Amino acid sequence: MDRKAWDLAFLAEAEELAGLRRVMRLHLELWGLPEVVDAAQICVTELVSNVVTHVGPGTPCCLAVSMNGGRLRVEVSDPDLQGLPTLVAAAEGSETGRGMTLVDGVADHWGVILRGDSKVTWCELSTGLQSSSDHVHGPQVAKAEALLGLCGLGSVPASARRERLSLALGRELAIDLIVDLLHWFRAHGCDPDEALDCAQTHFEAEVAGSV
Repeated sequence: MDRKAWDLAFLAEAEELAGLRRVMRLHLELWGLPEVVDAAQICVTELVSNVVTHVGPGTPCCLAVSMNGGRLRVEVSDPDLQGLPTLVAAAEGSETGRGMTLVDGVADHWGVILRGDSKVTWCELSTGLQSSSDHVHGPQVAKAEALLGLCGLGSVPASARRERLSLALGRELAIDLIVDLLHWFRAHGCDPDEALDCAQTHFEAEVAGSV
């Protein structure tokens, strides 16, 4: 999977937080990383809230998201070079002063980089991947890849059969397998649409249970 770095310019306003969290969720789901959505949303919320509180509402900022090896890297830049984010011991019951403590709690690493005209506060989250192009492993994914490998033996060159399926070939084989299964349902007097609906319902339930 090709996870290309992206960035988004915005103004630091409390009203922008919901939209930033939504954008983060959409991108991470497209990247096949739903397990880190909650942690990434916490980081974005706290890093931007820190700018709103200590630099000021309306400050022009930029959110940048990329992969650093197997880690997800989240950066929020702003033009203020004076106030650096720090960990503070918030008083019990206080609703302020906990931002970087929350980031420190969910992130593997975080820090601040000073550039000529901006400050970048960054954090990195573990994804469980071995590299930026790897995909999340699991018993169901492994089972699916084994099935696709068997289905594609006739169309894959012998020299490549021991290698991991490419995404393009795997997608083509998966679609062909779904079509064959729908033919199987119809041949046995079952409704293919009903089978697809049931499969979708089960899939969504399993995804919701794993998040």
